[in-house]
Amino acid sequence: MSGWGAAFDWARRHVEAGRLPTAVLGIATAEGTVALDAFGATDGRTARVDDPFWLFSITKVLTGLTAARAVERGLLTTETPLASAVPEFGAGRDDVVRLRHLVSHTSGIPEPSLDPPQGLRAALLAPGRDFAAGAASRYSTVAFEGITELVRHAAGWEWDADISAWAGAIGANGFTLDPGVDPHPVVDAERLGLDMRGFAGHRNPGAGMIGTAADLLALGSELLRIGADEGIASAALPRPNGVVQPATLAMMRRPLTGDIPRLEPYVAERGQDWGFTFNLRTRAPGLIDGDVFGHGGWAGTEFWVHPTAGIAFVLLTNQAERPGVELDELDNAVVSGV
Repeated sequence: MSGWGAAFDWARRHVEAGRLPTAVLGIATAEGTVALDAFGATDGRTARVDDPFWLFSITKVLTGLTAARAVERGLLTTETPLASAVPEFGAGRDDVVRLRHLVSHTSGIPEPSLDPPQGLRAALLAPGRDFAAGAASRYSTVAFEGITELVRHAAGWEWDADISAWAGAIGANGFTLDPGVDPHPVVDAERLGLDMRGFAGHRNPGAGMIGTAADLLALGSELLRIGADEGIASAALPRPNGVVQPATLAMMRRPLTGDIPRLEPYVAERGQDWGFTFNLRTRAPGLIDGDVFGHGGWAGTEFWVHPTAGIAFVLLTNQAERPGVELDELDNAVVSGV
């Protein structure tokens, strides 16, 4: 772990101080995983590097890749309206919600809880709107139910089955919606009002996946290889496995939000844009490196790719409220350790 001692010290320090119950931290390059360690325990269960965790909103990246695969196959475009797959959507709305709105949190669909009692489909079809499509950005998980409806209608495949297919090709065989794999429980979920059993039952395409650090590190390596595809022959790196094409990844990294109003919780001061489901932290004031893309999750999970630095990193943990934990510190320690 030579170059990344400061990053692993960060994780160890937060666990020892009680700010995080567990921390599995891993770092990868385009050639594969280069550092991986685990700290802490959940109710006496020692965290190990191959343990599964609830990924929460990192799921959005996985679903986004599946939707992008449908786009590059000519089955969808970013302009495809949601109503083409769900004709009953948008009753009473005078705007058109398209795939590009769903992937960039600009659809204006009212957001339910993570465990909506009426189910995701009913929540997607709830009347009203927060704003006209494209007029503002407010973080949305229910929009991903719309993305999977578009994929199902246009491509004929189920989002989780396609994730299993492309993930298996890169050696990431642990992504699952099945809590029977025994992920570390989220220690404060009950206190914060989230019924994890009910949540798991929704099979939420914006938040429901479980996975390991190795799964996400394999994906990070693959995205680094895809992004560097033109120079792979001279660099003697493994060829990408075809999750998406380089032009598709470039499309996913293009900002879709521009300078429209940013509503809570991702206000303008946070310095990020939304791409095709990627969080693009291009303007984050606390970061050394400005070309990072990826996503975080509700219980503290993090997955970020730094193309110029040639690094991807993963943090898995299991606590939603984390006072005193500043992700930018970890990001800078990872990048500066190259």
